[in-house]
Order: sequence, then C-alpha cells, then structure tokens
Amino acid sequence: MLDLDEDAAMDADHLVGEEPGLPSQQRAWAAAVMEPVRWVRMLCRELGATFVAGVVLVYGLSQGFAGSFFRVASDFYWKDVQRVQPATVQFLSVFFYVPWVLKPLWGVMTDVFPVHGYRRRPYFLFSGILGTVSATIVAMATGLPLSSAVLCLVGISTAVAIADVTIDACIAKNSIDKPALAPDMQSLCAFSSSLGALIGYATSGMFVHRLGAQGALGVMAIPPATVVFLGFFIYEMKTYQHSVKEKVLNKVSGAVKGMVRTIKYPVVWKPSLYMFLSLALSISTHEGQFYWYTNKTPPNPGFSQEFVGLVHAIGAVASMVGVFIYHKWLKDYPFRSILFYAQLLYGVSGLLDLTFVLRWNLALGVPDASFVTLEECVSRVVGRVRLMPMMVLSTKLCPPGVEGTFFALLMCIDSLGMLAAKAGGATVLRALHVTRTDFGHLWLAVLLRNVLRLATLGAIFLVPTADQTDVLVPRELLASSPAAVADDEEERLQLAMLTSHTDEV
Repeated sequence: MLDLDEDAAMDADHLVGEEPGLPSQQRAWAAAVMEPVRWVRMLCRELGATFVAGVVLVYGLSQGFAGSFFRVASDFYWKDVQRVQPATVQFLSVFFYVPWVLKPLWGVMTDVFPVHGYRRRPYFLFSGILGTVSATIVAMATGLPLSSAVLCLVGISTAVAIADVTIDACIAKNSIDKPALAPDMQSLCAFSSSLGALIGYATSGMFVHRLGAQGALGVMAIPPATVVFLGFFIYEMKTYQHSVKEKVLNKVSGAVKGMVRTIKYPVVWKPSLYMFLSLALSISTHEGQFYWYTNKTPPNPGFSQEFVGLVHAIGAVASMVGVFIYHKWLKDYPFRSILFYAQLLYGVSGLLDLTFVLRWNLALGVPDASFVTLEECVSRVVGRVRLMPMMVLSTKLCPPGVEGTFFALLMCIDSLGMLAAKAGGATVLRALHVTRTDFGHLWLAVLLRNVLRLATLGAIFLVPTADQTDVLVPRELLASSPAAVADDEEERLQLAMLTSHTDEV
C-alpha cells in the first residue's frame, strides 16, 4: 500500500522548497492543496492513466455534464416546445430508462462479443456515434413530432448507457483485482460526475435562454463525440482467439450461467432487492414540481430559466461536498450502518420539499430563492452519500470473468427501480390531477413520496453488515467462474503470442 502521508510531506517539501523556518501552517496548506493531485497520480499509477481518463470522460462529460444539461434543457423542451402535461412527461421519461434496463445486454456484448479482438473500444465508438447523431437530429429538425422527439432522446440515453456499462465493466474488474481501491474508484466517478454536473447546470439555463430549449439540446452532441475519441485511445489488450464462434457461444453460456448462479446467493440477492426497493419506493414528483416553480402565475415562484440552472449548479457543488464527506469520513463504515442513516436522512430531508410546496418558507420569512437553494444543497449532499455506498456494494457483488455482465444486471435492477419511481410518480400526479396549471394537490404527492422513503428502512436488514473493503462474493464463485477460466486461458494465449513475438525479435 502507498503511504499517502509520506507522499504528502514530500510534495509539501517540494512546493515550499524545504526552506528552513517555514511556518507549519503553510506546509499544511501546501500538503492539502497537493492531496487531490497525489490521489489522482496514485490512481493513474495503480490503475492506468487511460482508465482514469476514461472514467473522467464518461462520468464527468457524458454523464455529469450531459446528464445535468439534458435535465434542464429537456424539461423546458417538453414544457415550452412540445407543451405536454407534467404527468405525460413522466410517463414519456420511462422510455429513457429502457436502455438502462437493457444494460445486461450491453454487458454481455462487451464481455463476450469482441470486435477485431477488442471488448471495450468498439462499444465506446458505437456509443459516441449514436449519441452524436441523435442529438444533432433533435436539435436541428423543425416541427419534430412527439414520437420522433422521444426516439431521438432515447437514442441519446442509449448512447450514455452503453458508454456507462463499458466503463463500469473496467471499474468492476479493477475492483476485483484491487479491492482496496474500490471506494477510491467510486469517489473518482462521483467527483467527475459532480464536477461535470456543475458545469452542465451552470451553463444550461444560459443556453436555453439564448438558443431556446430545442437549440440548446444541440450541445448534447459534444459529449458523445468525445466518447468516440475515447474508443481510440483507452488502453486495452487485444484478444487472440481461435474457433471464435465456438468460443463466443461458450462465453455467452458461461456468462449467463454465472449470473444465474450468483444471483441465487442470499449475500447477492438480498442487497440487490434492498437497492431496488430504495429506488422504486422513492416515487418521482420532479415534473410536477418543475412545472409549479417555473409557472409565472402568482403565487407560484415563477423561477427563470437562468435561475433554475443556477440552483442546479449550486446543487452540483453540494454533490461534490457529499462525495468529499463520503470519501473522507464514511467509506470505512459498514454497509448496513451507512445505508440506514443515509436513507433516514433522505426521508427527513424530503420534508424541505413539502415545506416549499406548502409555502411555509414564506411564513418563516425565508424567500423562495434562498429556500430552494438550501433544499437543493441538502438533498444533493444526502443523495450522494446515499448513492455511493450502493455503488461500492454493487461492485463487490460481481464475480470474476463476468464483471461487466453482472454489474450491468445490478444496474438494470437499479434502473427498474428508477423506472418504477418515475411511473409511480406519474400515476400519483395524474390521480391527484396535477396539471400544467393546477397544483392544488401537489403537496400530497410530495408527502406520499417522503412516507415511502422512510418506509424503505423496514428492509434495511437485507443489507450486509460487512465493511466496504470486504470481499462479498462467495469463495466458490471466485474460484470456479466459467468465464474466469476462459479469461485465464485467453490471458495465457496472449502471453504466448507476446513471448513468441519477443523471441522472433
């Protein structure tokens, strides 16, 4: 293991030139400034620079920036361009989760269907091209029918999902090879995502205001274009295969059998069920709240496009604070303890939404702008602290050899939970007759959401009490995974090819 404290002292000494009599406060400041640099440098050394760059591009630009920008621009697109009801928007958003539900399919493809000997690079290329084309169409086509607009946005979502499952396969494999760095990898993902989201939210309102909601969606073509670039430079050893057709069929069969066998273990299906319930029971009321706080009719808040983007940008900063809190103080706590308190705070913090919708903040003398900013910051910090141990837990449940496939299966379960939350929220909004102009019962939807969040605590017993650095995959799976055996054979073949090449030289 690396001695980070020793590295800190060395970097601090280098910064200050080891001058005699330098105040200890300055040395401490220099060490603190260099800590993120040392951390990233350590990850590059241990995991590879192109892997770290891939995580930053996919999580930071493709998910963080594009996801946040898409959230604001698409909300205004449905509201101002397509002019549909909030419940309808939430039903349509269910389609955007379908590519994420299909993540096991993308995982199988990246694990067992190499293209020209590469398992990851071709899928980054395909993802980037699909996203770029879809974003360009939705931004440039005038009078786009509702069905065509949905299809284009599903294409953007599919592109992000494929890039996500491909980099997640790399993360899952590295988490197995170097389990002590699993929390650090999730911290890198979260930091990158939060920083990208900050930039996306900060610029989204301006672009929507200047270019209109539809024109602003053209910016969505930039992140997938960088994923195309990633497909060319990320480090990956080329596989050498004989009897390709038979080998692929064997690996597909091994991957499927490995998934089925693994999911039957209680140590795997119990936490998977908890994560699904935690997401599904937190029904989404986002579209109803968005239509309400952007409605210009008094006494509604009537927030502008720029202010909505600004609030989300501040929330992205708060999300980074949540990542820092987890990375600095919470990553060593057992899974069950941290998830229990995170879920409890998640339910309690939702009461701020209820306070805002009922306008109690005005009775307390707190202006809308200040209160919604406070609410966004609290929800982002708590949400990030709640999500990160779930991601670490998911990587810990993946057996070797089918990391991409099984991690994709777990993310599919999570996506089903989010899909259920969207559909459930849409049903509630429609049942309570929340429309573009009628928000009288919106507070009931928010109250029901908060109650369901707290109800999830009843299933906390499904989460293991293990530490976040423990190995959770059963020992027999670590030793007998069919796909892992196939990978070992493949690695031996690669070594033989390299040795042969060296001998020839």
